[in-house]
Amino acid sequence: MKKRKFIKLSAITGAGIFTLNSLSSFRTGMSEIPGKIKKDFLKLTFKPYTLELKHSFNLAVSSRKTTPAMLVEIEWNGITGYGEASMPPYLGENQETAGKFLASLKLEQFEDPFLIEDILSYVNESALGNFAAKASVDIALHDLIGKLIEEPVFKLLGLNSEKTPFTSFTIGIDTPEIVRQKVVEARPYSILKVKLGGGNDREMIEVIRSVTDKPLCVDVNQGWKDRTYALEMAHWLKENGVVFLEQPLPKEQIDDIVFLKERSPIPIIGDEAIQGLADLLKFKDVYSGVNVKLMKCGGIREAYIMLKTAKALKMKTMIGCMTETSCAVTAAAHLSPLADWCDLDGNLLIRNDIFDGIKIIEGKVTIPERPGIGVIKL
Repeated sequence: MKKRKFIKLSAITGAGIFTLNSLSSFRTGMSEIPGKIKKDFLKLTFKPYTLELKHSFNLAVSSRKTTPAMLVEIEWNGITGYGEASMPPYLGENQETAGKFLASLKLEQFEDPFLIEDILSYVNESALGNFAAKASVDIALHDLIGKLIEEPVFKLLGLNSEKTPFTSFTIGIDTPEIVRQKVVEARPYSILKVKLGGGNDREMIEVIRSVTDKPLCVDVNQGWKDRTYALEMAHWLKENGVVFLEQPLPKEQIDDIVFLKERSPIPIIGDEAIQGLADLLKFKDVYSGVNVKLMKCGGIREAYIMLKTAKALKMKTMIGCMTETSCAVTAAAHLSPLADWCDLDGNLLIRNDIFDGIKIIEGKVTIPERPGIGVIKL
């Protein structure tokens, strides 16, 4: 690395994302390089894209074969950053709402992409909700900045890419035959994430255990209603090699979740109940840990803060995803060194990925060393 770049990068990563506003100093440094920077403004473009799943995605409360998405690009001085919004139904967003929100943004008012705090504050304050759409802009902006200074995002955050965790592979609710097939397909992964809550909970685990003895984690997606049953299952799951239990009860049943957390032999992780930082602080004593997803919280910046805050609160941390292309999944992977657990398989569940990015090598998340989030559009 050239000395000038090393000094600049060190100034940023010393305190992580909380000093990203100092990226504006790069404008001065880059202007010293002839032809490197010109006066320009941010150009935002977007188009809808439908993700086609390899298998039906069956949860306790729903089933689908596609997921609506929005692909976003932010261009400045001939360099393009890529972003993505993936919008499963429970988020309350779709291509129409995302398109309307993105069309309302006036990013051309910004001539300096390094003013990331100003830009993202404007985006977040433009309208309530729309977190997946906001995440798409956040991801594209981080990708753009990384490309401009020719460094991957994890280095901007001061993170060590060698400290990424192993990722789980999701096994959705299905028939014994299909479940066995999915387990075989997941052979490269060292931990499996099993969806329960469909009325065949024990059968799902028993079928999987007939094929593999790998560690499991369980996600009920609010599918259980009775806390006594949930506690009984928590003990049974512990005996069957399950390491944590995610969102077992409806998020509104706070007293029941506290009851379960205090008695469960395995950690209780909040997902649907914890969307952003405010929810994390509100429910810090309700759950043992949190599943942070870019689409829920609005992007890399907020997710970083949530993960750091959860660690400070002595909570378990997990970085997850929706069904997404490698664009959004790779963006989340840059934060994975901050997580105890990782569930970044969303790109592997679709058949029409149009990006090359994150790799899973012997079950472990491997982040591209390329600038920005490190994806290549195919």
